[in-house]
Amino acid sequence: MTQHSQLTRLGLFDARVPRYTSYPTAPHFAGGGGAAEFTHWVHEIPENATISLYLHVPFCRRLCWFCACRTQGTTTLSPVVAYVETLLAELALLGRNLPKGVTLSRLHWGGGTPTLLPPDQITILAEAIFAILPLAEGAEFSVEIDPNEVDGPRLDALKAAGMNRASIGVQDFDPLIQETIGRTQSYELTKQVADQIRDRGILSLNADILYGLPHQTTERISESVQKLLTLSPDRVALYGYAHVPWMSRRQQMIPSDVMPTPEERLNLFETAEKLFVWDGYRAIGIDHFARPTDGLAIAQATGHLRRNFQGYTDDTAPILIGLGASSISRFPQGFSQNASGTSDYTKAIRAGKFASHRGHAFTSEDRLRGRLIEALMCDFHISRAEILASFDVTPDRLQSLLDATARAFPGMVTLDDQGLTILTQGRPLTRMIARTFDAYDQTKAQHSAAI
Repeated sequence: MTQHSQLTRLGLFDARVPRYTSYPTAPHFAGGGGAAEFTHWVHEIPENATISLYLHVPFCRRLCWFCACRTQGTTTLSPVVAYVETLLAELALLGRNLPKGVTLSRLHWGGGTPTLLPPDQITILAEAIFAILPLAEGAEFSVEIDPNEVDGPRLDALKAAGMNRASIGVQDFDPLIQETIGRTQSYELTKQVADQIRDRGILSLNADILYGLPHQTTERISESVQKLLTLSPDRVALYGYAHVPWMSRRQQMIPSDVMPTPEERLNLFETAEKLFVWDGYRAIGIDHFARPTDGLAIAQATGHLRRNFQGYTDDTAPILIGLGASSISRFPQGFSQNASGTSDYTKAIRAGKFASHRGHAFTSEDRLRGRLIEALMCDFHISRAEILASFDVTPDRLQSLLDATARAFPGMVTLDDQGLTILTQGRPLTRMIARTFDAYDQTKAQHSAAI
């Protein structure tokens, strides 16, 4: 039996499985994490702790058809400037509730398009953040940059604010694919922006590229990857495009009949993967690649690789606070998400309240299953010794959980005294294997079967 036929038999090409950037995943947030809980959890942050901060800017000049993120289009800067004022108010509110001495290990501005902000707004926002949460030694400040929406003055403002890692969205360089997904961005422009970033002394560069796009072939993705490699990014996220036009209205602009088949998607991923590895990148988890000197590669080698809402990270801070509409915070106690609509978010902040409106308070079972899933996603391995030492679970209970997974994926995992390991041939199934530990997904599946 070929590997592809084994993967077919195990359901790889039919399954829709979460990316597991959190556990439980956002659709299964079961309660808790509202404004009152968020405030309490902020108060419980230890003095002098080091945390992370994510800031969401939901605006785009144009809405790319492939994107399913929570964004909104704008042709003027007035709503962006008004939004910054709300962010400043949210920051001030956070500052009044934070314990003393808290600093940042990571700061990330995402979107949307953070580089829509004018230079003066970039400066004002960064100064407001650091007045409340100064960067710790060795901290990282990263920003998502759209080459179509950035210029020299904006890059100068970001550099002056302390940005030391930039992330460029590429998706694909093929003109036909770009036209089909509503994202026109030439290789020449992308290279120009990458050079401008490095000319300013910002040496850490991330890039995102997609596989599974309409009209994408192995030849086309090979050409796009080789062009991307000329930019020499330090790390690359190779995400699979999820075509869900019934969930994302803008994806209805993309014709479904030119999408690659599931089998072709796997070939596209494997083609890109080989090119990155041949160029000296280390494969990180299921969909990232990094230079050996990059923090992700080091974290993987030292057992400190983690998952968060942006994917893989080398950030080990136990707390991440999300600012802005729809942002999700993670505390040791649980998740808390801000109101998704910009108007609802703004209304709450202007009333002097945190905008948290939903979330999830962790149970001990959540923490156990979340770590089992994260271990597989990051290391392809669950250490029996680590789990028994870190969680209140009996050896028999853990063995039962591992046995069930091993039975479900024969020939794809091994189970021994050390724990459970996903074999190389089973790595395309990693998310499906991780799903065997997802109690919420299993409950949903049982309910669907019952009706």
